[in-house]
Amino acid sequence: MSTKALSLQGKGLKLDSRADIEPYLKDVDATGLEEIHLGGNTLGVANFADIFTGRLISEIPLALEAICTPLIDKTSLVEINLSDNAFGGRSVDPMLPFLTNNRSFRILKLNNNGLGPAGGAAIADALLESALLSKKEGKQSNLRTIVCGRNRLENGSAPSWAKAIEAHGLLEEVRMPQNGIRMEGIVALASGLSKNANLQSLDLQDNTFSAAGSRAMAAALSSWADLQALNFSDCVLSDEGEVPEIIETLMKGSNPKLRDLFLQNNNLEANTLALLAEGIPTRLAALKSLELQWNEIEDDDENIQELADLLKARGGKLFMSDEDEEDEEEEEEAEEEEAIKEGEPVADKITDDALANLMSKVNIR
Repeated sequence: MSTKALSLQGKGLKLDSRADIEPYLKDVDATGLEEIHLGGNTLGVANFADIFTGRLISEIPLALEAICTPLIDKTSLVEINLSDNAFGGRSVDPMLPFLTNNRSFRILKLNNNGLGPAGGAAIADALLESALLSKKEGKQSNLRTIVCGRNRLENGSAPSWAKAIEAHGLLEEVRMPQNGIRMEGIVALASGLSKNANLQSLDLQDNTFSAAGSRAMAAALSSWADLQALNFSDCVLSDEGEVPEIIETLMKGSNPKLRDLFLQNNNLEANTLALLAEGIPTRLAALKSLELQWNEIEDDDENIQELADLLKARGGKLFMSDEDEEDEEEEEEAEEEEAIKEGEPVADKITDDALANLMSKVNIR
């Protein structure tokens, strides 16, 4: 192995985690590394998040092609993570053949990439083509998780995403927060999402539903019997003073397995809180965490204490202010410290993939 190249070519390794690859990296000096060769090995997770810091925009397409092309035929690949790389819509083309033709991966993470409407639509169209190819072969889609937030997808790409999401049909987790998607786009997404009966977690925080979007999403709720987490914070769920149709539907028992509900900053008022207090005891019997910060609810509303006591009895919590969130963080830290004292292993909340760390220092030539 030269000082400029790391080669694991043909070793037949099964690399599913950081621990699997670390023994082969411990003696590597990454400062002069220019090439990485991984052919002839099995990759379970391809974590290439945040590896293009300091790169010119002209370098990124070549790097993406070098990363994605060898992965096209890798049937063992479970997760591809290219988040926090600001390559923008101009650089998505090298990813498209991989997204279309590798139909083995289950988890796609493209968070904070600056895709914009055009880049987002291109990604979605590739995913749609992938689903159609699987269907043509008589196979089910393997895709289960899509994470594509903070990309300014906007209404321009929402119809394409709706078609792709509908075509895959077996999604369990969809996270698309902070994308500037407005009412028409939300209506389209609701239609596509409703065709995924196995959905367990949905995050559309900080997009604008308005009345029509809220109505469409409320209609879709009954499609997701296994839904466990729902984040509709900062979504303008209704006109001022009105109870959102989404909450009315939830309080009719549409999603009995729901455990975590996020409704922050939606201008919710006392009438909505009263409906929640009335319905949660029986209609959301599994609910443990309810976040209602930054709404138009008075601190002395009697329903606050009623809900807080109910969720506490379930081992959960009601969040009405920043202080509640800070208290929760302090409790978690105390639990971790106690676990350390007792000699129990505590997993890191954030673990940088060793290979991604090396890739961030590679010169693409």
